[in-house]
Amino acid sequence: MNRNREIIQTSLAGIAANILLAGFKFVIGAAANSVSIRADALNNTTDALSSLITIIGTKLSEKEPDRKHPFGYGRIEYLASLLIGMMIFYAGVSAMITSGIRILHPEPNEYTAWTMTVMAAAILVKAGIGFYTKRQGKKLESGALSASGQDALNDAGATFAALAAALVYVFFNISVEACVGFLISFLILKTGFETLHETVSSLLGERADLALAANVKNAILSFPEVDDVFGLAIHNYGVGKLIGSAHIEVPESLTAGWIDNLQRSVTAKVLADTGVEMLGLTIYAVNSSDQEAAAMRERILKITEEHGGVKAVHGFYVDRIDRVISFEAETDSKVSTGAALRDQLTQKIQQEYPRYSVRIQTSLGIEEQLRP
Repeated sequence: MNRNREIIQTSLAGIAANILLAGFKFVIGAAANSVSIRADALNNTTDALSSLITIIGTKLSEKEPDRKHPFGYGRIEYLASLLIGMMIFYAGVSAMITSGIRILHPEPNEYTAWTMTVMAAAILVKAGIGFYTKRQGKKLESGALSASGQDALNDAGATFAALAAALVYVFFNISVEACVGFLISFLILKTGFETLHETVSSLLGERADLALAANVKNAILSFPEVDDVFGLAIHNYGVGKLIGSAHIEVPESLTAGWIDNLQRSVTAKVLADTGVEMLGLTIYAVNSSDQEAAAMRERILKITEEHGGVKAVHGFYVDRIDRVISFEAETDSKVSTGAALRDQLTQKIQQEYPRYSVRIQTSLGIEEQLRP
């Protein structure tokens, strides 16, 4: 069974259960004149809608890449999660307003044994749905399913709180259900905010998983011709669609044919070992037999070390014919602007080597990216 089919089947089960629960709770809430139960019923309705959105998003994400979207439509799942988060947040605001009105203008409640029995059954059903859906979301790497599962668990807790409020009213004749409904709304808002925050973070682009980035680096460095790896970037275009790029250092003595074979081999190994498709490998030549270039490298490393803010130097190469010194400076994450650092280093190096022009790129290196 493939991933998308499992997501759809899990969502369909959630839709059926939530529609059933919402119907029961609306009837019970109306009969008992309970704002907390009606708020809980509204939450079940949004859960059913969120499962439907998950199904739609999953089906749309299956579309094959085309000219307009060459990396496919996998990120539609993130948009589905974003919409679910907005719905959950709206449900929380609506429940808060309703509960607030009831606190200011209280009304009597009418609970029965049947009412509380159905609420207890709803707790068990909703908890089961929540644990199952959240487990499936983690297993299938579906943010939408995970959000639906967590929301279902919140519903179970909310229904439990509503049941507790009903028992307090029955045994002590104290109405706290409006206050409970208000507290439930905070729980709903929290889930909505967390879902929105996580989804927006994914859409903006997050740092690559630490273990994955390290595995990609190790796969590239397994080739003896590769002296260094830096400038690694991994972009997520949906589950199962990871696109990567990196810079590598190789000896200047390698022929074009050798480099071509190396690129193909590196790409194949990274894909096989990590599932990351390397669409870009930038090759930097290293002065492997030029003693004067080696001496210049040592001196420039000393200059960068004394200046501060540079953790390492990559891709160092001296073009003796056109008189150009080129390298990439891996900056510390505390450096606020790479442009200022680049200008300062360029000035210092040109003072040391006035006959050469200097080309410096600055970036956060892979080791800085992998920092916890």
